[in-house]
Amino acid sequence: MSGLSHTGEGPSAEGLSSTKDLKEALTGDRDARFVWLCNFEVENRWARGYTGLPAVRGSATAATVQRMEELGALLAEPGDHLLLDRPLDAHYRRYAERTGLGAPAELVTRAPAADGGTAAAVLDSPELLDRLRGLARDGARLMPMGASDREQRIAELTGLRPAVPDALTYERVNSKIYSRRATEELGLRTIPGFCCETAGELRHALEEGLREGGPVIVKDAYGVSGRGLVVLDSRKKADRLLRMVDRRVRRTGDDALHVVVEAFLPKRFDLNYQFTVDRHGRVRLDFVKEALTAGGVHLGHVMPADLTAAQRDELAVAAELLGKRLFADGFFGIVGVDALLGADGLVYPVLEINARLNMSSYQGRVTELFGRGDGAALAKHYPLRPAGPVGFPALTEALGPLAEPPRGRDGLVVTCFGTVNAQAPTPGGGEPPTPFDGRLYAVLFAADRAGLAALDRRVTTALSRFDTTERTP
Repeated sequence: MSGLSHTGEGPSAEGLSSTKDLKEALTGDRDARFVWLCNFEVENRWARGYTGLPAVRGSATAATVQRMEELGALLAEPGDHLLLDRPLDAHYRRYAERTGLGAPAELVTRAPAADGGTAAAVLDSPELLDRLRGLARDGARLMPMGASDREQRIAELTGLRPAVPDALTYERVNSKIYSRRATEELGLRTIPGFCCETAGELRHALEEGLREGGPVIVKDAYGVSGRGLVVLDSRKKADRLLRMVDRRVRRTGDDALHVVVEAFLPKRFDLNYQFTVDRHGRVRLDFVKEALTAGGVHLGHVMPADLTAAQRDELAVAAELLGKRLFADGFFGIVGVDALLGADGLVYPVLEINARLNMSSYQGRVTELFGRGDGAALAKHYPLRPAGPVGFPALTEALGPLAEPPRGRDGLVVTCFGTVNAQAPTPGGGEPPTPFDGRLYAVLFAADRAGLAALDRRVTTALSRFDTTERTP
């Protein structure tokens, strides 16, 4: 699972080790058959019962997040199954098979998912539950992005054995309060800050944090991708937030609040590293990537990270310590950690621990097959604003030769197409199409970072035909 580690044109899809390594770590069987559930909405279940910041909006619509489950199509092996709330686009599926990665069998819910996501839709699909019972009898295992009570209920009703820990363990170790306390207790370099579990503790943390003169960042214990996050760079903004919190306390009679407050440090760049804890507590560092973010929202990754050997070693030590701590607290599986390389060159190894599949996890088989030795890769999403729904053939026509699998040359792999049309309005009444926001997820490959930048510009230009955004000259 080490990303760009091989030479030449890469192994065949049958010889890819990233997903097989994960299966072995979780089950002891490299050939285990998984039923994948890429339930990006699972953080919402963990957040129940924990009070976060008032009136902080998310950064992506529920429809887009729902369609991101299709990222699992290239992580799963062809012998696996993928739970979906609607089928993959047929043209995209043929594209996935043409890359050599193959695609899993699709298990589609009776109706598209509502607010509860695909897990809830599975529970409302009797015929699908029967199909899962048959897979359970054949030895298949349930592999969710993360487990909540809903995924546990699927396992109970079908007999599918989970390949991951229980829901309570996931909930406990995915809190940012847990991340901060574990980092401090392990003696790792910690960003100055506070854990807050009451409104009074937040007031104290802001008074202390702003006293140094720099901005502070306040994050919900279970916020994700920019949701439940606010940067305060003045006493005025802090007072405004505290007034909102106080009004809620007076209205509810409950001063519980679950957030962390941290100094907003100057940085060279963000980092993301992944390690795997197996069922016996052994820890393996899988990769380190530069993370592209804006306002706390994940935008992509660059591989490999521009780090010194000493900085990489520091992250390796952190991964080992964190992995042992998580295992002692009942967790095993994939762990993604957001970190920071400060402007002073110091590594801050933990911004937060995400003990679940992460965006970078879904890139494993793609980077393993198409990465070129010492080459570079860029995983990102391209924002689109088309005038109407975009078909996959139209997309590949726009990309031209770039749509061909990039074996031994610069190019890209489309990793999620469903998010392009996720927000498309329902047609009807003969009305003209209405522009909407879409995203295309892809991983780009080139010989070096300069090549990546040039390729990124080519892709952006090719996709511009699907952008109706009005721009100021």
